[in-house]
Amino acid sequence: MSLFAKRLQETQTQGASPGQPQRKKDHSFDEILDLVRARVREMELDGRLLQKPTPETRQALETVIRQTLADHQISIPLLEAETFYQRVLSALVGFGRLQPLLDDPEVTEVMVNGPGFPVWIEREGRLWTTDVQLSEQEILLLIDRIVQPINRRVDQFNPYVDARLPDGSRVNIAVPPIAIKGPYITIRKFRQALTMDKLIRFGSLPEDVVPFLASAVEARLSILVSGGTGSGKTSFLNALAAFIPPDERIITIEDAAELQLQQPHVVPFEAKMANIQGMGEVTIRDLVRNALRMRPDRIVVGEVRGKEALDLIKALNTGHEGSLGTIHANSPADTVSRLETLAMEAGEALTSQVLRDQIFGGVHMIIFLKRFPDGRRRVTQITEIAAIKDGQIQLADIYRYRHEIDRLERTDHIPSRLIALAESFGKELRL
Repeated sequence: MSLFAKRLQETQTQGASPGQPQRKKDHSFDEILDLVRARVREMELDGRLLQKPTPETRQALETVIRQTLADHQISIPLLEAETFYQRVLSALVGFGRLQPLLDDPEVTEVMVNGPGFPVWIEREGRLWTTDVQLSEQEILLLIDRIVQPINRRVDQFNPYVDARLPDGSRVNIAVPPIAIKGPYITIRKFRQALTMDKLIRFGSLPEDVVPFLASAVEARLSILVSGGTGSGKTSFLNALAAFIPPDERIITIEDAAELQLQQPHVVPFEAKMANIQGMGEVTIRDLVRNALRMRPDRIVVGEVRGKEALDLIKALNTGHEGSLGTIHANSPADTVSRLETLAMEAGEALTSQVLRDQIFGGVHMIIFLKRFPDGRRRVTQITEIAAIKDGQIQLADIYRYRHEIDRLERTDHIPSRLIALAESFGKELRL
């Protein structure tokens, strides 16, 4: 039995004495809605039809509403009937009172922080509160609607789950006991991929930097896009990967599929969580290893955040140059340190010196993004992994953001290593 069904059953049995008939009473809208929901559940409709209903589904639900009212001898004034039916129908399909927020093109995330608390949204990179507050039953119903089509379970024994909506939006659900204030839902809306032209218009980087980035990708430099949470790493990676030539075989590997590459030979993979029996997990590391057997020209990893770091480093040193990925870090220097730490977690008997040598050999450039307090996302550094000296990797900024002029500017550094690497592939960097 689902969380919603259990809670509804508890609600319906509270306050009733055994064997005592309930007297007829006026029904509130919420009570009528619960009766209709119970009837709808008996129909065992595919949850995807409730998320995105067809005209036939809507017509069937209207019939259920009318029949439920008749069965319980509930009358609705004729002048109010059509409005009432539409109100019930709106609660049954889509995402109820969250639907207007999800339909708003300017809203990028929707956050439900428990029953009775305001729903928050992200718009233009900033968080805003709304006047929407959902009841526990509303939240549990939405959770059922999300997890039922993907055959997943969320309860006290499996208190969190990741899912994807039919439109590609990503959802994280958490319930008690780990969710202290009640069930939580976080929806990251699917967005059309940002192109480099759009990033320029949004001010993420100046137009005169783009020829250099395009030539770096074409020259098969291996690049990591790094930054903090919400800095726009995946969006930038998608725009950067668009410079990969169309005649190359690209394998993308993601924890949750977000990349939208338009080249004709793209082979996408998505990691898989274990089922409720703890079986069937496929990790990013598994997918990186598998990709090496598939004759890739490029490997694009949505986010490097675990043991797969070692496999990616090895791949970059064994003929898979020009691969791309993102990594969570606080600076270019921290990017290198974090990559080393993640690779060490793989448990292989490698010294720090050996790992640093391999990082230097395999990774050529870091693009660092930062999210500012006002919600703006900017490229603040483009950094060459320039040398390794006395066991330490040396970095040098090619471009650096200057706060006083709000612009990414070219430095005096000549990236001689990158120039030489590009020339080895018969390419020229456009600095």
